[in-house]
Amino acid sequence: MTEHVIVTDADGIRTIRMNRRDKKNALTLAMYEAMTAALEGANADDSIHCVLIAGVPGAFSAGNDLADFRKAAESSGGLNRPALRFLPALVRCNKPMVAAVSGVAVGVGTTMLFHCDFVVAGSDAYFSTPFVSLGLIPEAASSLLAPRLMGQRRAFEFLVMGHPLNATQAKEFGIANIVVAPEDVDTEGLKAAREIAALPAGAVALSRALTSGATDELLARIDQEAKIFSERLNSPEAKAAFEAFLARKR
Repeated sequence: MTEHVIVTDADGIRTIRMNRRDKKNALTLAMYEAMTAALEGANADDSIHCVLIAGVPGAFSAGNDLADFRKAAESSGGLNRPALRFLPALVRCNKPMVAAVSGVAVGVGTTMLFHCDFVVAGSDAYFSTPFVSLGLIPEAASSLLAPRLMGQRRAFEFLVMGHPLNATQAKEFGIANIVVAPEDVDTEGLKAAREIAALPAGAVALSRALTSGATDELLARIDQEAKIFSERLNSPEAKAAFEAFLARKR
C-alpha cells in the first residue's frame, strides 16, 4: 500500500482518494496497486454500494509518473503490471463509480473517467490526453469509448491531436455530468454517490450492466491497446519524447 492513496468507507460509499499533492497525483506503480486493491475489495464487499474516486484541490491526476513509467518499461519491456491490473479493474468494478474531478486530469486521469457512471467536474478542470505527442497510443479502452461518447472526429481531435478540453467542453462532449465551483467538487461528488447508494442495489447493478456495454469487448480492447502501447514504449519516437520531457524537468 501507499500513503498516496487514501481509502475510506462510510455510509455504503468507498472513497478512493489520490493524495500525492506535490506531484499533482501523478500515478506511481504503488498507487496503481492500491487503487486496484480498493476496487477489487469493493466488488467483494456487499456493504459498499458506490465508489467515489477523487483527487486533491487542483489535481485529479496528472497521469502516469513518467520517470516511474519509463523505468518500468525499460526493465520489463512493456507496460507495467500494476497498470495492466488497474485498467481491467475499472471495467470489472461491479459497483457504480462516481468521479470528483478538480484541476488537471491528464492521460489516464482522463481515460479512467470513461468507465465512471457519474462525473463531477470543477470549473477549473482541465482534461488532456497527450499520448500521441509522447509517441504512444490511447489506453483504458478510450480508443473504443471516446468515439462512442463524442463522435469519431471529436475523439480524434482529443485523443490523437491532443487538444485539451475545459470543464464546459467536457460536459458538452459527455465526459462530465455537471460542472460546479472547484470548492464544491467533493461535496457534489459525495452527494451523487449517496444518491446512488440509496437506490436498490440489485436494480442498480442490473441496470448498470445493461447500459455499460459488453465487458468482454472493453477488456479485449484494453488488451489490444496494451500490446501496442508496450511496443510503442520502446519505439524511437517514444524514447525521444520521454527524454525531451524529462530533460525539461531537470
